[in-house]
Amino acid sequence: MEPTDVAGQASMIPSIVGMIFWFGVAILVIAGMWKTFSKAGKPGWAAVIPVYNVIVLLQIAAKPWWWLFLLIIPVVNIAINIMVSISVAQAFGKGTGFGLGLSFLGPIFYPILGFGDSQYVGISEPGVQALPNTPA
Repeated sequence: MEPTDVAGQASMIPSIVGMIFWFGVAILVIAGMWKTFSKAGKPGWAAVIPVYNVIVLLQIAAKPWWWLFLLIIPVVNIAINIMVSISVAQAFGKGTGFGLGLSFLGPIFYPILGFGDSQYVGISEPGVQALPNTPA
């Protein structure tokens, strides 16, 4: 029989705990975005579909769909993300500070937005051609 490597097994425990923690954070963010999308009259399942979730977020923020392409340009994507987050916050009756929170601390602020008592009020920007609303 081979002796067991107790030190090797014990060193795996922190990584397993870390993996479980981040899995929980991911579930919380997905649930928060799901509820946020649902409040805005969009399908909640869109939160788990890559790229489509960004398109839906742009619809909620009343931004044109082609901003999706701006999000793949380095440095420009940071500014666009901040502007979209602020617009999403305003669409729910929140201020610029909350929008900055959505941008920089999304794992905390999206569950607050989704599970909180804020209601979707929408925003309208003249001259912006956003994609049509998708039925929930």
